[in-house]
Amino acid sequence: MRLPDLEAWAIFAAVAEARSFTGAADVLGLSKASVSKAVSRLEAHLGQSLFHRTSRRLALTEAGRPLADHAARIVAEAHAAEEAARDAATAPTGRVRLAAPMSFGVTHVAPLVAEFLGQHPGIDIELHLSDARVDIVAEGYDVALRIGDLADSSLRARTLCPVSTFIVAAPAYLAAHGTPDGPAALGQHRVMTYSNVSGPWRLRRHGEAEVSFRPSGPLAANSGDALVPALLAGLGIARLPDFIIGPHLASGALVAILPDWTPAPTALHLLTPPSPLRPTRVEALIAFLVERLREPMPEQEGAA
Repeated sequence: MRLPDLEAWAIFAAVAEARSFTGAADVLGLSKASVSKAVSRLEAHLGQSLFHRTSRRLALTEAGRPLADHAARIVAEAHAAEEAARDAATAPTGRVRLAAPMSFGVTHVAPLVAEFLGQHPGIDIELHLSDARVDIVAEGYDVALRIGDLADSSLRARTLCPVSTFIVAAPAYLAAHGTPDGPAALGQHRVMTYSNVSGPWRLRRHGEAEVSFRPSGPLAANSGDALVPALLAGLGIARLPDFIIGPHLASGALVAILPDWTPAPTALHLLTPPSPLRPTRVEALIAFLVERLREPMPEQEGAA
């Protein structure tokens, strides 16, 4: 059995990331000729071209694009295996890249990161907060926290805890426009939307079939926090998680409506790349987050 040319795969991954033979050579500390020969060797073995080469541009071929992802995983797993072997004899050190949703990340994840860093002085964390869904593998994240439905993928996923959501409005809005008595009545109201979640709202009442409603209103935003000022100003209705609107519900500034109708359940998930091989520092952060986030966390003052 012929063994895979792991060196050529690693060099191919570097070229694919740099989109340049020269750039990959600089990163790897090799000559451009050595890099070019390794890629040509891999192409000959596979029987297909991996790059379109011109004097001005280098681009992956149709065959090369999916193979570049495989090559990146091969290199990542090799690095993880080496780091795991080194970490086994020492305290975990190095950087962990963590992605989390913006609002939840500020109020709940950032305090946990500070606590974790206090317990592990040898570990650095790069915390990326965004409500947009990051490509964990392509963008090089070790761990990601995600709220909502999970698309089918090769990522490793663990559900941590449920996240409660509420349909809410300000008392002033309800006094001016009336309180909807069911999902069908929402169509007569100004309903603001969180644009990172596509598709209709799905609502269910005990003993009845699920009802779908597609919201339409004066404001759509890719941050749940951005909807709160318009809600407080009495400009419409929105569906938001408790960690954003909890303080406003407690103060009476917002009121939950349609209490008999339950939105489709959602949850907080922890995602990692497909490989089961992870450095000790990543395993330490995962264990910490699982322990601290496996139960719903209380709303925090100032969460909005």
